Amino acid sequence: MSAREQILSRIRAAVAGAPPVEISRAYRTAGEGPGDLELFAERVRDYQAVVHVVPGGEVAAAVARALSARGVRRVVVPGGLPEEWLSAASGVERLTDDPPLTSIELDRSDGVITGCAVGIAETGTIVLDSGPGQGRRALTLLPDYHLCVVTAGQVVAGVPQALGRLDPVRPQTWISGPSATSDIELNRVEGVHGPRTLEVIIGR
Repeated sequence: MSAREQILSRIRAAVAGAPPVEISRAYRTAGEGPGDLELFAERVRDYQAVVHVVPGGEVAAAVARALSARGVRRVVVPGGLPEEWLSAASGVERLTDDPPLTSIELDRSDGVITGCAVGIAETGTIVLDSGPGQGRRALTLLPDYHLCVVTAGQVVAGVPQALGRLDPVRPQTWISGPSATSDIELNRVEGVHGPRTLEVIIGR
């Protein structure tokens, strides 16, 4: 008898005759109230992302300022991105993904701008599902800079509400700040498996 079989045998003997135990799983299945934009912005900032909260009519100006401050000259633009978001960004070359850009072309770009499917106030998480204005997953994983626009109507209170809005069969990317990890000595390293810089414009 192997060591594993011996351990399992002892466990079975120890619990033999014990009454069944009902395990209560009181998971939340619905959120409470609308998403709080200020809380969402605060939580996103906690992840060391750059955040701007602007009136809905000033999103285009905020996008132009962000791209200019970053020195972006070539930005990846997924299909379906609202045209007005880039209307004030003069002098910026748009790289469309049709035909699909290669990994080298994505890596050589100055960044990518996208929308999102939903934002979660409680966790400061942004979810992309490859819908219009978001593109395929590679577009937001290879460029070193990601500028994401989140509208007020996309922000929900918690994860249960977010899941209720998402299609489980669509490819999803859950973003909580820039890509980062820590080694065994807890030295933070950014940009290992995604962009090192995440900038978020929230249009209220």
